[in-house]
Amino acid sequence: MASHVPTVLASARHTATVIFLHGLGDTGHGWCEGFAQIKSDHIKYMCPTASTMPVSINMGMRMPSWFDIYGLTADSKEDEVGIKKAADKIRAMIDVEIQNGIPSHRIILGGFSQGGALALYTALTHKEKLGGIVALSSFLPLHKAFPKECGPTKDSPIFQAHGDGDLVVPYLFGVMSSEVLKTFCSKSEFKTYRGLQHGSSTEEMRDVKGFIDRVLPSDGKL
Repeated sequence: MASHVPTVLASARHTATVIFLHGLGDTGHGWCEGFAQIKSDHIKYMCPTASTMPVSINMGMRMPSWFDIYGLTADSKEDEVGIKKAADKIRAMIDVEIQNGIPSHRIILGGFSQGGALALYTALTHKEKLGGIVALSSFLPLHKAFPKECGPTKDSPIFQAHGDGDLVVPYLFGVMSSEVLKTFCSKSEFKTYRGLQHGSSTEEMRDVKGFIDRVLPSDGKL
């Protein structure tokens, strides 16, 4: 993971943090710019960039990736070791925020595509209860590990969103993941964006802002 983390600092007293993870081959910079457009004054937004590594699905080409991806079908092998290693790196970021005075319940972990998958896995297996999860155009990795490996964040709000025109991470993956999540998560919601392909939109980001502001209000107690 790159040492410098693109960040939108809180412009008022910092009382909450959003950590958002980009998709395969991307960096955190574009998402950081996106959050700068919808930011709330009391929240810090951190968008780390994954380390560069060979990715099997892209013929071993090296690119920013949280873990290896072998295929995009329901029965594809998953990089369990890589996913767990990446989750540990994100947990270290969460721990730093907590050490700096932000309680775990005032931290949201989110991501897009591969980053959303890592956000779901990391948050749901985290030992401390996080404020919530945002998973865009994504899926639940290592789904057979759940609900056995669930931590307390299973009772935090989850905002999952997917475009029904997505051909990269098929819309059906999002729907299936949502159905699994709802069997053990008490506050999981799923929203469909008609015609949206593998990307975000103004409408979706407006809904992300609404979710974040609802979960991390400015008057929230530390």
